Amino acid sequence: MTADVLLLCGSPRVGGNTAQVLGACAEVLEREGLTTETVLLGQTRILSCTACGLCSGGECALDDGLNEIIEKLREADGFIVGTPVYFGTARGDVTSALQRIGMVSTASDSFLSRKVGGPIAVARRGGHTATLQELLMFFLMNDMIVPGSTYWNMVFGREPGEVLNDEEGMRTIRRFAENVAFLITKLRR
Repeated sequence: MTADVLLLCGSPRVGGNTAQVLGACAEVLEREGLTTETVLLGQTRILSCTACGLCSGGECALDDGLNEIIEKLREADGFIVGTPVYFGTARGDVTSALQRIGMVSTASDSFLSRKVGGPIAVARRGGHTATLQELLMFFLMNDMIVPGSTYWNMVFGREPGEVLNDEEGMRTIRRFAENVAFLITKLRR
């Protein structure tokens, strides 16, 4: 069965802060009646796009597991990307994956168009807004619908579990998830 919302966890740490934030996001989505699946990007070795132009057939020519993620995303109504912030930006494999997903969508059937979702940035101290801006470009230039929240989708924490102490950040993420569910439900009518 295909999930209604695909969540992409860009952290290499299983159970780390990014995974915990996405877990809270998934709980809200499921409470709102949607199914979710979280893909752990850190368990794969994602290659960078080579701009080979071979993705017009609906999949990427590089064979590293990204096509399986693309197939799941193709069927989902929503897409949420969570990434830790390293050196002021999203992890490199997250941006590599998004660039290739976007290239396949653009070169083939625009399967990302009108999907609902957005980015979430998790960091110890800073780089959240630059990371969100960077990732928002993927969502907006692929004709996706990005709902707002009560603040930017960012949560502070370094050690595993610290994000749960960021009450405002977690409240923001939960409201974002409610808005994603609200829009998906409305668009289905």
